[in-house]
Amino acid sequence: MRSTMLTCRLFTLGCKVNQYETQYVEEALRLSGYNVLDSGQADLYIVNTCAVTQEAESKARRLIRRLARENPKQGVLVMGCFASRSPEAIQGLASNVQVVADKRRLPEYLARYGVIRWPNGISDFQGHQRAFVKVQDGCLLNCTFCIIPVVRPYFVSRPIDAIVAEVQRLVANGYREIVLTGIHLGHYGIDLSRGKPKSEWSRLWHLLDRLGEMPGEFRIRLSSLEAAEVRAELLAACRRNPRVCPHFHLCLQCGSDRILQLMRRRYRVKSFMENCEALRTVFDNPAISTDIIVGFPGETEEDFRATLEVAERIGFAWIHIFPFSPRQGTVAATMPDHVPTSIVQERKARLAELDRQLRRRYLESLVGSSLEVLIEKNEPNLPGHLSGTACRGVRVVLPGLPTWIGRLVKVRIAAAMDKYLLGYVEHSEHTKEMASAAKPREVRLYYDAPMQIPGRLSLPVVGP
Repeated sequence: MRSTMLTCRLFTLGCKVNQYETQYVEEALRLSGYNVLDSGQADLYIVNTCAVTQEAESKARRLIRRLARENPKQGVLVMGCFASRSPEAIQGLASNVQVVADKRRLPEYLARYGVIRWPNGISDFQGHQRAFVKVQDGCLLNCTFCIIPVVRPYFVSRPIDAIVAEVQRLVANGYREIVLTGIHLGHYGIDLSRGKPKSEWSRLWHLLDRLGEMPGEFRIRLSSLEAAEVRAELLAACRRNPRVCPHFHLCLQCGSDRILQLMRRRYRVKSFMENCEALRTVFDNPAISTDIIVGFPGETEEDFRATLEVAERIGFAWIHIFPFSPRQGTVAATMPDHVPTSIVQERKARLAELDRQLRRRYLESLVGSSLEVLIEKNEPNLPGHLSGTACRGVRVVLPGLPTWIGRLVKVRIAAAMDKYLLGYVEHSEHTKEMASAAKPREVRLYYDAPMQIPGRLSLPVVGP
């Protein structure tokens, strides 16, 4: 007999902000009596979409069509950036699709499905060991390649007290890493501070200070920053707050000043490099990662070589590579001199090779160091092994117990692989717990020969 409880399935495409917003909707659904399912048929399907690239929109279209086709009698509610950008196109995909073009009307749409209770922020982050906390929405910039200011035009920062209360709930519920995120994180608080004396401002560095004063065991990660926002006040707040992870994602986009000007970026290569060095004065060997667009209109071979040179000089820990995707409604989409696809792909491959080299170089620089790692999951193909995210944002694999999942542990790094590190726990409490749980087995998994760490747990072997 079918339960009378209404059911819903949620699908999220895109960034950390979208993931936060889906979690917020999920908590509203649960408060209103819904059972949120991971699989199977449901009474309602909600798709949170992305529009940052053409591929993101195509992926959303395919998902919406499939859900509508497989569930013709159920509602498919579409929200997010693609819904704001192309509501008519989405509405035309199927008769049982409803589109929330203005996300401010989302409560109105969901009320039709009986969702009438909304939480004051989130208290959980389903399926994750790290919790994303959205602190602001909207972007005031107008980069020529970016559609986000069109689909998220309203700039709003959340009050510091509301953010602190949300973080307190998440920490109380066992989350040990809080990732502060937003559409333009570095502009947090501009709207809250406008027209006020500086002593009454509420900017990102003030938020970090408040979070640093909180009790409890947790760390803070900043999701992404613009290089122009690495300013003295932020650096000072990071220096005061040991909870801040030494990992910073600064979006370079291109290493050519000429292209940066065409993109309407607010910095040039020299100031970007200076801000990277400023971070290195506060943190020892921080991970500095970046986004780079390949094939922006007018990009020449000389421009691209400048990007390769700048990326190598900075020594990024890793690079997210994006082939230029023209978005209708942006200035860049109408620019002349679009780069042929074959050249874009060739440059992407060259940059990917540099990324591989830089990533390996950074990982090797961490061998022998002690890193704080948030244990996130069992390694399914490695019996007795766990993996997690280090304070510097890199993946670490280590022998351990499932009971460690969700904990912060100190890990000594023993070796670097192409995309992750291998290590072993240092803290005596954890090593004793592991030793008493079961007799370690030697497993040929990773190394060419068995590796013994004197006075420590035996590391398993890597190999066939």
